[in-house]
Amino acid sequence: MTMREKFLPVLSIVLAIVAIWYVAAVYLNAPFERDTAARAGTTITFSEIVPKTMFQERPVLPAPHQVIAEIWDTTVNKPITSKRSLVYHAWITLSATLVGFGIGTVLGILLAIGIVHNRAMDRSLMPWVIASQTIPILAIAPMIIVVLNAIGISGLLPKALISTYLSFFPIVVGMVKGLRSPEQIQLDLMHTYNASSAQTFWKLRWPASMPYLFTSLKVAIAISLVGAIVGELPTGAVAGLGARLLAGSYYGQTVQIWSALFMAAALAAVLVVIVGAAHTAVLKRMGARP
Repeated sequence: MTMREKFLPVLSIVLAIVAIWYVAAVYLNAPFERDTAARAGTTITFSEIVPKTMFQERPVLPAPHQVIAEIWDTTVNKPITSKRSLVYHAWITLSATLVGFGIGTVLGILLAIGIVHNRAMDRSLMPWVIASQTIPILAIAPMIIVVLNAIGISGLLPKALISTYLSFFPIVVGMVKGLRSPEQIQLDLMHTYNASSAQTFWKLRWPASMPYLFTSLKVAIAISLVGAIVGELPTGAVAGLGARLLAGSYYGQTVQIWSALFMAAALAAVLVVIVGAAHTAVLKRMGARP
């Protein structure tokens, strides 16, 4: 497959989305221009409305070039130590994301190992793991933060624990599936070799679970970022992408909201790519064919 065949469909979809976005921006922002003209006692034509909707200070839907300009201004033109820099806010959110993701990964793997090797844990714990994800994170996040603040824990850890709450579930499910993926004939062969449970785990179950683990990690790292952003909302945080979203909603700065959303999406994409690269490297190290 040539580069043209690979990227042309993606480029076509992106251009179609941008075109639809511009049309929607004109449609949603036009009523404000008509109301402004009506209050001034003048009439305004469609040809005059279109350029005005592209540069409103507080548009209902900002045009793509407004979002790009805001991202450029807050990432390139602002020092990364400035509280107006998206890089600064992205780092705050990323810190909580990585801590929560790390805790969630360790917790998920340990729970999966216990569930696979202990029938009582499988029957008693697995239903609770599944049930835990039925609770809306927007409902439980303020509770976690209030309880932790009451015992003197604040700052990074409460947000990280919310990321942990979201990220451990896909890892548990994926690892349970992966650790159980060896066929019975393979387990019988290990038994024939008089392998201990630990040897069976490290020589058979653990290598077999790697594709499942990294697939789960891709989901977990993205949802950890969501958890960190959600954790910033009920705290009234002054830093982080969640804080940018909150401040933008308070003051009607829709361009700021959209730029923070795109930064969050780009950050999630980078994290998933890094996990994917680690996946490829680990499988190559294990001798898997490309």
